Amino acid sequence: MIRLTRAALARWLERLLHIHDTPRRTAAAFALGVFIGFSPLLGLHTALGLVLAFAFGLNRVAVLLGVYINLPWFLGPYYTVATLAGAAVLRRPLPQGLLGDFAALLEHWPPADLDRLVTLLRPLLWPYVAGSTLLAGLAAAVAYYAALGFVEARRHRHAGVAHIK
Repeated sequence: MIRLTRAALARWLERLLHIHDTPRRTAAAFALGVFIGFSPLLGLHTALGLVLAFAFGLNRVAVLLGVYINLPWFLGPYYTVATLAGAAVLRRPLPQGLLGDFAALLEHWPPADLDRLVTLLRPLLWPYVAGSTLLAGLAAAVAYYAALGFVEARRHRHAGVAHIK
């Protein structure tokens, strides 16, 4: 019979969450989560974050915090800007009249003609992938240094408090 004590639960949570990782590993876990959260793999963010956190033995909470930093109300504007950036990087002009065609198609949602929707969105696929991957990498780099500074400052402050007691 397994007895669940507070100490056993604390040890299990510590192993699961990797709470005592170095500041660099914690910042890397957060940055990985941010990269995944802003990646083009919309809909797979949570699962991918957890799989990679377990695979690399990273702080699961830090990874998930990073994944969820891309809030639902950011999705539309972010992926629009990312797709435009991807189109610019790939030097692919967006089709003329795209917004009008898309608006006309959305007037009758759900569209009866899914082939038309796919045809309309197909030219945006690679700009979407390239732009959101590029911006996700930039966001992850910023997140790494921000998280590293935060974690180091917090640990320094707690070490000072522990030293005073």
